[in-house]
Amino acid sequence: MPRKPARTVAPWVRTRLRTAPGAAFAYGLLVLVTAFLAASLPWTTDGYETDGLRHAISAAPAHRATMTISTRAASSLGVEAQASELSPDSLLRKRDKLAPLLPDPLRVDRADSVYGAHTTKRVPALDPWLPQRDHVPPQLLLDAPTGLADHARYVSGRAPKRGADGGMEAVVSEKTAKALGIKTGSVVHVAGTDGEPKAITITGIVRPLDAKRPFWTVETQLETPAYLATGGAEPSWYWAAALIMGPESAPQLAGTLGEPEQYWRFAPAANELTARDADRLAGVLDSLGAGPGLVKIREVLGDNGGFHTDLDDVITGFRDMRGSIASVVAVAVFGVGAVAAVVLIMTGGLFTARRHPELALLRSRGASLPGIGVRLLGETAAVTLPASVLGLLLAYGFTGASPDRIGPSCVAVGAVALLGCLVVPLRAMFLHRRPQLHSARDDLINAKPSRRRTVAELTFLVLAVGAVTALRRRGVDTPGAGSGSGSGSGAASDPGSADYLVSAAPVLVALIAAFVLVRLYPLPLRWAARPARRLRGVVGYLSLARAGRSSATGTLPLLALLVALTTAAFGGSVLTGISDARDKAAYLATGADARVESGVAFSPLPPKVETAVRAFPGVREVSPVQVEYGVDLPARPGINDNGMGAPLVGIDPATYARLAERTGFGAFPADLLKSTGTGGGKAVGDNERVVPVIASPRVADRLGDKPMEITAAAGRFHVKVVAVREVTPALPDKDFFLVNLADLVNQAPTALLVTGGKDGALDGAGLRTTVLASSKSAHVELAAEKRAGSVDSPLQTGAEGLYLVAIAAGAGYAVLALLIALFQVAPERTTLLARLRTMGLTRSQGRRLLALEALPQAAPAAVGGIVVGWVTIRLLSPGVDLTRLALAGAPEEAAALGTALRADVWTLGLPAAGVVVLAGGAAVAQAWWAARKGSIKELRAGDAR
Repeated sequence: MPRKPARTVAPWVRTRLRTAPGAAFAYGLLVLVTAFLAASLPWTTDGYETDGLRHAISAAPAHRATMTISTRAASSLGVEAQASELSPDSLLRKRDKLAPLLPDPLRVDRADSVYGAHTTKRVPALDPWLPQRDHVPPQLLLDAPTGLADHARYVSGRAPKRGADGGMEAVVSEKTAKALGIKTGSVVHVAGTDGEPKAITITGIVRPLDAKRPFWTVETQLETPAYLATGGAEPSWYWAAALIMGPESAPQLAGTLGEPEQYWRFAPAANELTARDADRLAGVLDSLGAGPGLVKIREVLGDNGGFHTDLDDVITGFRDMRGSIASVVAVAVFGVGAVAAVVLIMTGGLFTARRHPELALLRSRGASLPGIGVRLLGETAAVTLPASVLGLLLAYGFTGASPDRIGPSCVAVGAVALLGCLVVPLRAMFLHRRPQLHSARDDLINAKPSRRRTVAELTFLVLAVGAVTALRRRGVDTPGAGSGSGSGSGAASDPGSADYLVSAAPVLVALIAAFVLVRLYPLPLRWAARPARRLRGVVGYLSLARAGRSSATGTLPLLALLVALTTAAFGGSVLTGISDARDKAAYLATGADARVESGVAFSPLPPKVETAVRAFPGVREVSPVQVEYGVDLPARPGINDNGMGAPLVGIDPATYARLAERTGFGAFPADLLKSTGTGGGKAVGDNERVVPVIASPRVADRLGDKPMEITAAAGRFHVKVVAVREVTPALPDKDFFLVNLADLVNQAPTALLVTGGKDGALDGAGLRTTVLASSKSAHVELAAEKRAGSVDSPLQTGAEGLYLVAIAAGAGYAVLALLIALFQVAPERTTLLARLRTMGLTRSQGRRLLALEALPQAAPAAVGGIVVGWVTIRLLSPGVDLTRLALAGAPEEAAALGTALRADVWTLGLPAAGVVVLAGGAAVAQAWWAARKGSIKELRAGDAR
């Protein structure tokens, strides 16, 4: 009988893990952290995008977010037939049929949804006792909504209902009652279709429980009457208000001239929507607006049925912002992912190098490559797979994600696990594809690049050039992404359709830089080694010789460091650009750290306000300005005179020039507007004097380079343009001209531009109190409040947080890559120190030797990181638009100023300096530890060469 194979006494995986538990634990911890970050990314992104969608819908004005279905009775029907269509029972039956026609993912908020009937045309009130300025009677909207009791409380009177004699009853809001002089019991008359007036009895006055609810904000005149003007050359003013009728009185609307309409307003419920629903929402709204959904609505309501909402524009705005932000975030994600992959490969290389003698011996004794690969795969899988699963579970618990979105995270963790499992066996199989006991020295300075390496480098160079060119031409936004005008703008804003090659541009640039540095690295070593030979000490020359004998596989740590430094520099420039854009938007809105103006438009500020502001603690400087709007501008010869006006801005040149320079808005030398000494009361009647002005481009083009006469409330004089500036702090308007305040005849500042302390620090609440104590009508605007208003979406805050995490993770992986590179040569360095100490090398010399040996590798990485980071920012800045990420609801002028990337000194220099300090410190620490523990082990015969 054949003998059974002997049972393996010591299984490979268990034996190897027990032999080196520390290495296995370290590798598992690295995989765990990487898997955690990879799994957290999709969940985190989905989380802040979901919050962003819900915020976009819930923060949208009710008249935009509400979905309205409406219809009118056919004009061919009689009054009685039309009245039956407006009955509460008919409206309720139709509501029950229409609600199911709003398909998923649309969800309705029943509490804020309302239905009823109202007049589509305002009907004039016939009662002479109502206020009638300019002899125009109040125009009334008659509305019969449901649910009034849930949204208002009665200040006086009772709820409206159908009168006993078939008459109409209504209530009005407090503001309407005050404006029109209506009281409980008043009777208002409107014209009827039969020519007879229709009486409406006011049974009560109501006050909204929450005036911000859609019940009151979709049709604002239900609460607040409007004071409107008729058209024409001589407009007349009149009141426009609403009477709130009971649903029972809705049929009576058919007898008025208001052309009644039935409506059903459905408020969207956003608390259950997710980011994945955005595209489906857009499609559903398109269908309801002009598609199969509208056909179903008309099956219920007839041919006059219609669907209207601006919710599709809200969804489109969210999708556009999501696409823009996701594209910018993808750049950081690619950078961190590349660094993490390189670190995993380096870690596998470290483990393979430590086990080189063992694997070489196995290979020389007949072990097959597949056999070695399978055993190493089992060994790494035993560590990698549990660590990956644990990282996935930790990410799930940390992010609080939904289980139905586990797919992308599982794919990301699977990629980490696959790389972690394969890197060690594949590298070992490649290095030991031929049996070897002792390999030749792998000195970087003697390494000759192969043809395959040259081809690979050229391939990456072509990819990098293509990515940078594409990014500069069309930006990081997805192809075809744009503002769009409708919800059906396609999937261009889908982050899943991002151009990965464009997003990987910084990584490719860093990769090319690493190839170039590795190729150029031997040259400075050779140049420095020659003069070092003539030095009396041995440390300098020996350190250069040791650096030249470093492994030719040094491309990986250099690549990791360059990618990490480039990612940090790019991320820092993004955050700096965002901060600059928000500062610009805030200063463009206020002009300074604070702006004090009179509450009455264009009126001068009392002098005591300026005195109080100047004395306020924390105020560094005050620049008074006098703004006069709508000053007619004469036209130079050759200009078609269609009339043009622009604001005149009187300034104090000294303080205003410093303010303009600090804010970056149209800086100019104060001497340009030096006073002519002809202002004030003594200049009355002196119309020929010429005053220098600084104008915006359009104003300068109209005035020309010759003196032109200006007539304004501030005086009559000639102006001559001495400089042109695009913007100025005092006004967000695009057209203006600045003049020295002292040259005006009538000098009365209308605003104060206040500069606070360091970094614009200012006690806003205290300043408001001080200003109001001096003038009850004055008001204060703060740049800090405007800046805070630039961020109003979880999309922005989530993306910024993700960028910070990406920068921190990249820095952590860079440190780890540097430490791995040092650990890889640590045994060899320890042996070298032990042997050199037997020849008389002191401990201080040993520390200097290792520190100097590390510098030739760390210094090129640091300098290269700074240069590559700066070049990357310069190359990619034209293609990166941070407007969506930085600003929300900012004025167009702020967006027009641009939100370009800007190199930040700290994010460029600090990480690079940290690389050099860490490399030198680690080498010195290694020398200290080697001297502390002794050198008996390293000097034993037969140890590693």
